[in-house]
Amino acid sequence: MKKVNNKGQEEIVGFVVIIVIVSVAMIILLWFLLNSPSESAVENFEIESFIQTTLQYTTSCEGQVEFLSLQNLIIACNEGGKCLDESDSCVVLNETLKEIIESSWPVSEQSAIKGYKLNVYIEDLEALQIQKGNETTNYKGAFQDFARSGKDYKVSLNVYY
Repeated sequence: MKKVNNKGQEEIVGFVVIIVIVSVAMIILLWFLLNSPSESAVENFEIESFIQTTLQYTTSCEGQVEFLSLQNLIIACNEGGKCLDESDSCVVLNETLKEIIESSWPVSEQSAIKGYKLNVYIEDLEALQIQKGNETTNYKGAFQDFARSGKDYKVSLNVYY
C-alpha cells in the first residue's frame, strides 16, 4: 500500500475553517453596530443648561433699578408686577419665553425635534405652559427650581424627538 500525502488538503480545510470563523465574527460585529441605539437628538444636560441660561436672560422689562432677568420676571409676574413702561410682566414673560424657545428648539417634520413642553410652576401649581409640536414617547427633560420670598418656583422643559 502506498501512503498518500494529505497535508495539502488538511491545510486548505484549516484555512477555509478560519475564513468561515472570521466571516461569522465580522457579520455579528456588523449586526451589533447597525442595531445599536443611535444617540438621541438632545441630552438631559443640554436641556438643564438651556433652562439655567434662559433664567439668566435679560428681558425687555425694566424694573425700578435694572432690566429684569427671566427668573426675576417670573417672580414679578407672580406678584402682579408691571414693567416701568406699564406693560404687564406676565405678557412680557410669555412673549420672551416663546421667542427664546422657538428659536432654540425648532420643531418640524424634518427636524429631529418633534415637539416641546415648557412649564412654570409656582408652589406646585402650573402658572404657565408653552407647548408646540407633538408629544412622543421619546423625550429628554430637565427642570430648574429656585425659591424667593418663601415661595418655590420650578421651570421644567421636555423636548420630544
